[in-house]
Amino acid sequence: MHVYLIQNDDEFPSVTLANDDPNGLLATGGDLGKDRLLSAYSQGIFPWYSEGEPILWWSPHPRSVLFPEAIKISRSLKKTLKKQVLSVTTDRAFSDVIRACAEPRKGDANTWINYDMIKAYEHLHAHGYAHSIEAWEGESLVGGLYGIALGHIFFGESMFSRVSDASKVAFVCLVKQLKIWGYKMIDCQIKSEHLDSFGAIDIPREKFVQLLDEYRGSSKRGFWHTDIAYSFNTLMED
Repeated sequence: MHVYLIQNDDEFPSVTLANDDPNGLLATGGDLGKDRLLSAYSQGIFPWYSEGEPILWWSPHPRSVLFPEAIKISRSLKKTLKKQVLSVTTDRAFSDVIRACAEPRKGDANTWINYDMIKAYEHLHAHGYAHSIEAWEGESLVGGLYGIALGHIFFGESMFSRVSDASKVAFVCLVKQLKIWGYKMIDCQIKSEHLDSFGAIDIPREKFVQLLDEYRGSSKRGFWHTDIAYSFNTLMED
C-alpha cells in the first residue's frame, strides 16, 4: 500500500493511483481549505477520516452514483409522501443539518464529521458550494442531508433523521428538484443498501471520472433558498 503525502500546495495524484486495500485510499495530509476541497471534488476525491487521524483522501472503485431520472421510491415511502406531513426546504439551516449529521449513530460513539470538517463545509456553504436540504415537522427540524454542488453534479455527504422517513423525504425531494434544475448525477461515494434502494448503482471509477469531466462545468454557485412545494403526484412523475 502506498499513500501519497500532500504538503503545502501539492496537487493531488491521479485517482488511478488509489489503493485497492483499503479501497480508494489515495493520499493523506493537506488541509480542508475551500480551494483544496473544490479541487478534490472536481477530481472525484473526498476527505474521510476519524478524529485524531491526519486528513485522508479517497477515490473508491467502483463508485456509487444515482442518476436522477432513475430514482426508485418504495411503496412504504410513497405512503409517507402521500400524507405530506413534512415540509422540505433548502439552505435554510445548513449548520443545524451538518451538526445533526455529525451526531454519533446508535451503537457507535464515533463520528467522522469532526469540528474541522464542520467549519470547512460551513465555509463552502458561505461561498455557495455546499448545500443543505431540510425536512420539517411544523417548526421542528426532523431530517435532512448536505453535500457539494459542482456543475451539474451533486456530491452527497451525509443525512440524518429524527422521525421515520424524514431523510428519505428530503432526499426524494432533492433528487426531483435536481432533475428540474438539469443536474445529471448524484455522487453517493460508496455502495450502501440504503442508497441502492433508491436506485443507486456502482460504476467503474474510470467511468465516474469521465462523467465528472463532462458534467462538472457551467455551474452557477449560490444559495438554494427554495421551498420545495411537493405533491405526491409531482414526485411520482417520471
